Amino acid sequence: VQLVESGGGSVQAGGSLRLSCAVSGYTVSSDCMGWFRQAPGKEREGVASIDTDDTAGYAASVKGRFTISKDNTKNTLYLRMDSLKPEDTALYYCAYRPWPRCRATIPTMTSFNYWGQGTQVTVSS
Repeated sequence: VQLVESGGGSVQAGGSLRLSCAVSGYTVSSDCMGWFRQAPGKEREGVASIDTDDTAGYAASVKGRFTISKDNTKNTLYLRMDSLKPEDTALYYCAYRPWPRCRATIPTMTSFNYWGQGTQVTVSS
């Protein structure tokens, strides 16, 4: 199982980015996948999750600005980020677990079995 993130970069506040997570070794239609982020000096936190049936959950800090989605034909997970703020600056990771489903929650990071290497997002004011 391998997850590879891309799409990070530097953007001004109010801008947008779309992160991608290319998956191999299983299909993104399977169970729970999520996006997490970790800012310097802070703990890793959950951002969004998505289930097999496309049920999504979001952290309060990003709800209404971020959208998680997946393309089963491309075996890819996405995170569309709009109205970016300087506090969104972090290293963003995608993660997967085969069971149980996310059910619109943001599961703890310890419950995920597989992780990507991360992609950096920097938002300047």
